[in-house]
Amino acid sequence: MDRLSGKVALVTGAAQGIGRSIAEAFAREGAQVLAADVQRIDPALVAMRGVTSIELDVTDEVSIRKLAGQRGDVSVLVNCVGIVPSGTILQSTAATLTRAFDVNVMSMFSTISAFLPSMLAAGQGSIVNIASVVSSTKGAVNRFAYGVTKAAVIGLTKSVARDYIDQGIRCNCISPGTIMTPSLQERIVQQGGDTALAAFIGRQPMGRLGRSDEIAEVALLLASDEARFMTGSDIVIDGGMSL
Repeated sequence: MDRLSGKVALVTGAAQGIGRSIAEAFAREGAQVLAADVQRIDPALVAMRGVTSIELDVTDEVSIRKLAGQRGDVSVLVNCVGIVPSGTILQSTAATLTRAFDVNVMSMFSTISAFLPSMLAAGQGSIVNIASVVSSTKGAVNRFAYGVTKAAVIGLTKSVARDYIDQGIRCNCISPGTIMTPSLQERIVQQGGDTALAAFIGRQPMGRLGRSDEIAEVALLLASDEARFMTGSDIVIDGGMSL
């Protein structure tokens, strides 16, 4: 069954990790997928039926508005770009926090502001934001800027959901735990390899890291009409990390 047949979905951060898995899942379910990233999109993803590669810097508001002007048919927006700064508040600088807000929060402000008007004109739209369990849900060691900005994503999601609840717009977010992605693999190498990996696994009560396709399945639900009674929800999928 093509659960997203007839829908046009913009997925940011689609070059790798969770964003790529979401783009793949949406394409398999019949959506026309605009796979956007500042990095090069894998040709294997572009080769999938219905996938179009778009170079997009989500911190460039002008480029975002230009794309929105060209693609007023987007009915599903998935904001998946994010960075994970390390450090406590005393180890962080104003520049660190500003950069985290620019990428993790202001990018979502820009994409939603740009694509929401055409969704409102069409009377329907689903927005899915990737937050994190490390946010207002739970603190984590040495994740000050990350936790602050991901908490803001949850607040942003609920605000948009409440303001447009009666105009056909749904806005939800997903809060993953520790997911094995290329980005995490890079941090594991930087932080000591096997020792760091064991530490990441050790904070997961299920005894394993999550997979990006597991997050994609939740995004697929939120984007589909099966979730038409869901808005303002923060879905935690963290293997019990926040328990």
